[in-house]
Amino acid sequence: MNGVTRVKICGMRTPEDVLVAAEAGADFVGLNFASSKRRIDAATGRALVDALGSPLAAHEFEEVAPPSAEARADLTAWFQYGASVLDAYLAVKRPLTVGIFADQPIEEVNAIAAEAGVDLVQLSGDETWEDCLRVDRPVIQVVHVSPLDAPADALEFVQPGFALALMLDSAHGPYRGGSGVTFDWSVARETAERVPMFLAGGLTPENVGDAVRTVRPWGVDVASGTETDGQKDPARVRAFIEAVRTADAAIAAEEDA
Repeated sequence: MNGVTRVKICGMRTPEDVLVAAEAGADFVGLNFASSKRRIDAATGRALVDALGSPLAAHEFEEVAPPSAEARADLTAWFQYGASVLDAYLAVKRPLTVGIFADQPIEEVNAIAAEAGVDLVQLSGDETWEDCLRVDRPVIQVVHVSPLDAPADALEFVQPGFALALMLDSAHGPYRGGSGVTFDWSVARETAERVPMFLAGGLTPENVGDAVRTVRPWGVDVASGTETDGQKDPARVRAFIEAVRTADAAIAAEEDA
């Protein structure tokens, strides 16, 4: 058990959005540059990044020792390494900014990420694992889980040594996430037992506590679940993070009993 579940709030569109999330205790904020109703341009992204202060590149942080060749080839060891790197980043800057992309040329991804100044990149489309190595920033790679997938199936599509972090999201709708639809959490639980991962897909302040207790993910990701009438709702952002922390506390008490 990792103790504290990291929280990523996606779909930020205004400086006020990111500041509310930061004040509420978010670990990551997501800025959507993919084709989506939440899409923003690079200039808007830069304004949101600047609202949070200096980008990660301006901070000094303790380097995590690179993994051995054997660890690079092992799923568990690789993503444990990735989690330790992200925690080293979070020790000097919180929240980290994540640029979200899907099925865009990698040259475009790099150009927008540089202009906006985001700390990390999330690839949410059909990008290959090799594509992660062409991105100039650390990558969170999304694997979409279909209703037909069995619990053990998700890791069949995961390769170590490429993306720094893994996210499981619902395979639903045209927007590559942010659909508000959950998937079978038993699939995620099987994955989380082996590797640190983000859980996404249909999470809300009302169900995220159950999700954390059931899956035990390294992190959770939310977009539509913290919106009202299509806009970020500060009360729901705070309620989401509070529900995660309450679940963390309940798990810790259970483990100490």
